[in-house]
Amino acid sequence: MQKRRFGRTGHMSTIAIFGGAAFYDTTQELVDRAMDQVIAAGVNHIDIAPGYGMAENFVGPWLEREGDRFFLGCKTEKRNKTEAAVEMRRSLERLRVDKFDLFQLHAVTNMDELDQVTGPGGALEAIVEAREEGLTDYIGITGHGVDSPAVFLEALRRFDFDTVLFPINFIQYANAEYRSKAEELVRVCSERDVGTMIIKAVARGPWGDKPKIYNCWYEPFDEPQAIQQAVNFALSQNISGLCTTGDTTILPMFLEACENFSPMDTAEQEELIASAGQYEPLFA
Repeated sequence: MQKRRFGRTGHMSTIAIFGGAAFYDTTQELVDRAMDQVIAAGVNHIDIAPGYGMAENFVGPWLEREGDRFFLGCKTEKRNKTEAAVEMRRSLERLRVDKFDLFQLHAVTNMDELDQVTGPGGALEAIVEAREEGLTDYIGITGHGVDSPAVFLEALRRFDFDTVLFPINFIQYANAEYRSKAEELVRVCSERDVGTMIIKAVARGPWGDKPKIYNCWYEPFDEPQAIQQAVNFALSQNISGLCTTGDTTILPMFLEACENFSPMDTAEQEELIASAGQYEPLFA
């Protein structure tokens, strides 16, 4: 599988980054099967969080045995310094590691939350101190929602984050304002050598009234051709890699699509974006 430099971390991450959200509601048997698939595909980067159910407990034994294979990123949704510091150390224990390669402020979706985490006594202070203690090498920020590119542009003005994580998909790019801010964020990250992880690459849209047949809070594309097209689009942007989708049954198709990635030219990308009208965007 292709690798790309993960910004200033210098790590050559596979373009598929395993997203631990897939282990939110599962069993150790399914976790073991999925981790075997991840290793077989050569994936060398894991992104996980304490908010992903029992994921840290499930992955801990694997990291204890196979930790040298992976660049490890974790997160906290806590907004103040004290709670973030406690949660970070709890994650280290559950994951059975001594340190993180990357620790991130998680799910910062609007300016008010950005004010909380970057202000006095905010969670960012705990992560900076943890970096000084050697508990993480790099600091990042993650988020969802239609405002995330604009929020992260402001975040990068306030602090020199090493990485960002946010959504890109061809349906969301039909929103001209979102696309403009996302492209600006990608450009700024490239200029500042900030690693860029992309989520929701294969999001078809919100579930709405449909039965939720996959372990994702959104409806994913579930046909190989559609997944390949969506992956090709996202990876044709100037980004580091894609977090895998939150369902273990979609995982093999997602990994295969990354292995078979073929860049889209500008005309192909615009044609795909023009087709987005048949779908409902995940973030409106």
